Amino acid sequence: MAQERYTRTNQKIYFAGLALEQWRQAELNSSLNAAGLVQAEREACIFHLYGAVLGLCQEVLGYYRFQQADTWTLIQIFDATRQASLVAPELAELLELTAVSDSWLSLLLEQYAALYRPLGGVEHRVLPTASEVEYWRQQLKALILRFREAMTEW
Repeated sequence: MAQERYTRTNQKIYFAGLALEQWRQAELNSSLNAAGLVQAEREACIFHLYGAVLGLCQEVLGYYRFQQADTWTLIQIFDATRQASLVAPELAELLELTAVSDSWLSLLLEQYAALYRPLGGVEHRVLPTASEVEYWRQQLKALILRFREAMTEW
């Protein structure tokens, strides 16, 4: 059972929750390194949520028996869905969410991409709050449950 695709998705959701908990604790910390701890936990949480989205997409690919489902990246999955070479209603729904600039998924993907850009300079980056990221996590959990339920009703 540990080799099932859903295990990785579940792990990523769980680890995001742990990072979120640590993030909230770091916000209460008054030590000199509190800001660094908050940043580290925010980034860890975003990283794990992105991994959970990828894991969910790979679950969908596996369900529809697409070849090498575990090797696809999120960008490849969304590009293939956009070009209609991957046809799965779950992936289409996720792609639609990315088209709405203020959807939880668009905001998550934007924050994930920002992890790989340097801080500072003239760019002013709006960082999400722990409450916002918890909302994204809850939305993703609900989506995972709904997708899984639909994929097992056959």
